[in-house]
Amino acid sequence: MELHDIWFVLIAVLWIGYFFLEGFDFGIGVLTKLLARDRTEKRVLINTIGPVWDGNEVWLLTAGGATFAAFPEWYATLFSGFYLPLLIILLCLIVRGVAFEYRAKRPEEKWQRNWEQAIFWTSLIPAVLWGVAFANITRGVKIDAHKEYVGNFWDLLNPYSILGGLVTLTLFTFHGAVFASLKTVGDIRMRARKLALRLGLVTAVLALGFLIWTQADNGDGKSLVAMAVAVVALVAAIVAIKKGREGWSFALSGITIAAAVAMLFLTLFPNVMPSSLNEEWSLTVTNASSSPYTLKIMTWCAGIATPVVLLYQSWTYWVFRKRIGTQHIADTAH
Repeated sequence: MELHDIWFVLIAVLWIGYFFLEGFDFGIGVLTKLLARDRTEKRVLINTIGPVWDGNEVWLLTAGGATFAAFPEWYATLFSGFYLPLLIILLCLIVRGVAFEYRAKRPEEKWQRNWEQAIFWTSLIPAVLWGVAFANITRGVKIDAHKEYVGNFWDLLNPYSILGGLVTLTLFTFHGAVFASLKTVGDIRMRARKLALRLGLVTAVLALGFLIWTQADNGDGKSLVAMAVAVVALVAAIVAIKKGREGWSFALSGITIAAAVAMLFLTLFPNVMPSSLNEEWSLTVTNASSSPYTLKIMTWCAGIATPVVLLYQSWTYWVFRKRIGTQHIADTAH
């Protein structure tokens, strides 16, 4: 296996990690409106991800940085062609981070309600747009002979990509509901479990349609295996949450996300960004990669830094592993 193949796999792993972790982050943000009945319950939900949400976003920064360094042509075409949706995602992530930090700075109800609205919308919008973006990358976009995107924003909105956006939205919300049931106690935990069951059924229908469509268009034997793993894991996650096994359900919903993302990357390889105009104009792991020397240096740096980051983030989750409930929110807490 060549170094550019290894870095394609590593970037896929980084996106899997990002969607696994940030997926339940986005889900919790959406659930502040769907699940929480009052401001105290919203505070409970926000506190479940309070210590970890910013660390989860590091996976996105690393994935973007790795793409820039390992596949500069892919990075350039992707960020120029998908400029508007990626800009919207970036603005949402900025406002979302500010909302988490500023919501509790003042006690006025209007102040907190506005920031809570911001948390909801800046969680929902990226959850949809990531699905739209990756569906288009998998399906192929208008790339010319100069490796430049020649389409427009509306070309990115097609039935396949819209279905992909709905899948990521429902899957992340289901993932978040399972996480909420795993991290809370009392009535909110029971309602999160019931909501997760309903969301899981909707997600299963949408995800099955999207994965079958993907497999029919670009799949092979390896992607079919990944698809089967995703479907089985999702069904098992729904069964587990119905039986009250939140830990198992969360692990299985995470496996669903990992297998689904792996399937998309398997259908891509050896392309990194297919051209819908001419297959010969597609960006591949070969024509879009950096020099072998650059990839070699990156491999050494990643081998040293990655274990440290994983250990630190694992330690963070271990420290903040306990459940919380409304009884843990003081009356004077803002």
